[in-house]
Order: sequence, then structure tokens, then C-alpha cells
Amino acid sequence: MRFATEAWPFVLPFVLLSAFFTFAGRGGWAVAFAALAVLVLLFFRDPVRRFDGDPLAVLAPADGRVLSVEVLEDPEIGPGRFRRVVTFLSVFNVHTQRAPVAGEVLVSRLTRGEKRAAFAKDIDDVNERHLSVIVTPSGDRIGVRQMVGLVARRIVCYLKPGQSVGRGAPLGLIKFGSRVDLWVPESYSIQVSPGQTVRSGLTVMALPPAAVTEERR
Repeated sequence: MRFATEAWPFVLPFVLLSAFFTFAGRGGWAVAFAALAVLVLLFFRDPVRRFDGDPLAVLAPADGRVLSVEVLEDPEIGPGRFRRVVTFLSVFNVHTQRAPVAGEVLVSRLTRGEKRAAFAKDIDDVNERHLSVIVTPSGDRIGVRQMVGLVARRIVCYLKPGQSVGRGAPLGLIKFGSRVDLWVPESYSIQVSPGQTVRSGLTVMALPPAAVTEERR
């Protein structure tokens, strides 16, 4: 099992406290802090995953449960209408995110904001969030918006404008939370539904028209 490097500033203090209480002969405290170190480390697990399916498929950028699927406009992503799939991450989910498609990073932008509950409605323009827009080889824009919640304190995104990224490559993480929105063009066919559990880099979230046509042949 791999772990994101951002874990260690959170984990090491508990490890040091566990070592201190071990040498001090306070076994109970040592075990307690060791357990806390393991629990915190699990938030940053980054399992190795490989997808060998349709090369045109848009994969889940995050682990979690699908809250909603709807059609909206978002000028930050681009002109026209998009299908948005909202995924909620519980404390038990993997908190690292992956690029849903291969392409060139057009936008990587952090917007400061509040830290309301990620599952609440009408927080899209309120909570702190980071938007990444990837342009596919066919010219389509795919958006990923990482959003904090009550427990999440910071968003990390590895992508930079102009960078080429592969599908399933590390995109970033939300420290201890909480919601990730996937945006695809309206012409794409959504392959998931509300209530469904998805896994980053493995679950097919959407298919472009070309892939749907090929499937029907």
C-alpha cells in the first residue's frame, strides 16, 4: 500500500509521542498514540490501480458515493452545458484523487472560501475549492472540482496549466475530506447513478459519443 507524502507531517507527531511514552514506561499512552498514527495514515492511502478498459472512458477522479447527476452551465470550465457528477467522500474513503482523462491541463485554480458540510446543498459557490480543467485529445473539456467540508482543512492539487497528464495519474488530495465534482460535456453518457459507490481510476463515470456509438455496433 502506498501513502501520499503529505501524510507525514500529520503522522510523525503521533509516532514521536508513541515513542516517548514507550521509553517513559507508559504503555497505554504509547499504544493510543500509535493507533492514532495508523488511523491518520489511512486517510492518505494511495492504492495502486490500473484500468484496462475503454481508452475513451472518463474514470472516477475520487473514491466515494455519488450524490447527484445533473446538467448545468459553468463558465469557469467552458462554454455550453455540462453534466456534473457529485461524489461525497466519507472518512473511510481513499482521499487521493486521480485524473479522469488524459490530456493537457488548461486550468488549475484555487478559490478560497468557507468550510461547510460537503453533503449540504448550495455550497458550490461558498466552500473553498480547486478547479482543474483537462482538455482531451479530441478537444473536449473535462473538469474536476475538489471541495472542502467541515473536517477537510486543505486541498492539494498537483496539476499545473500546460502540463500533460495521463488518465489515472495523481491529481491531488483533500486532507480529511470531502467532495469531488466531475464535469463532462452534455453530449457524454453518464454511466453511474446517485447512491452508487465509485473508485478513483477504476469506475467508468462517463463515455463520449464516439465510445457509445462503438459500443452499439
